[in-house]
Amino acid sequence: MKQHDGRGLEPFADLEGKVAMVTGAFSGLGLHFAKTLSRAGCKVALAGRRVGEGEALLAELRKQGGQGCVVALDVRDPTWVDAAFEGARRELGPVQIVVNSAGIATTGAAMEVDEAQWQSVIDTNLNGAWRVAQRAARMMRDTETGGSIINIASILGLRVAQQVPAYTAAKAGLIHLTRSLALEWARHGIRVNALAPGYFETEINRSFFETESGQALIRRIPQRRLGQPRQLDGALLLLASDASDFMTGTVLPVDGGHSINSL
Repeated sequence: MKQHDGRGLEPFADLEGKVAMVTGAFSGLGLHFAKTLSRAGCKVALAGRRVGEGEALLAELRKQGGQGCVVALDVRDPTWVDAAFEGARRELGPVQIVVNSAGIATTGAAMEVDEAQWQSVIDTNLNGAWRVAQRAARMMRDTETGGSIINIASILGLRVAQQVPAYTAAKAGLIHLTRSLALEWARHGIRVNALAPGYFETEINRSFFETESGQALIRRIPQRRLGQPRQLDGALLLLASDASDFMTGTVLPVDGGHSINSL
């Protein structure tokens, strides 16, 4: 068995050799999730549009003893979704774990959001997650392996914020979709859960959280700090592994208490 790095991954040894697909794997939290699953022993299909970045990530994972492949994927196009799953199956075997993390956000006052902005966010964050989950479930059903689908939602699907109407609507929809799919697919041995991160520091938002507005937001988090991506590892591996084999339809916030803070 692959030697782990002492970061608490040993309880999830059943992930060794399983095939996982991570969408949006070339940046942000998706990239972190791909690395985490690889360290846990999964063979990881890295899915996204920027294939060159995916190849660089794959080379990095292989240097660390990981296995995987890169598949081109635009979640807005069903033909790309089909091709990505077939490519992953050819290279690694049937997909058993999916991390649905592809997503975008636009910021602006609700009265000023135009149709194209609204449709872009909804089609990526909600419709795209639906397309990927449905294709994954069909593969899991047909191969009779069952599996785990992890939708990356947000605490903004549980509580609202200003200036991101499409994003909050999409994440709220994704949470309810998670529950609906979990109910329908349980009989096939397919578990569908959602991970709902709070505010995590990334290269994209770091400069904002250094501003006065960003610091004010941090003060609204009961733990008074931003999350670091590594703090999602335990929740991710729990939902991916057999450690959660009696959990489905669950929405798991990891947010420093932000979602339960008083209004």
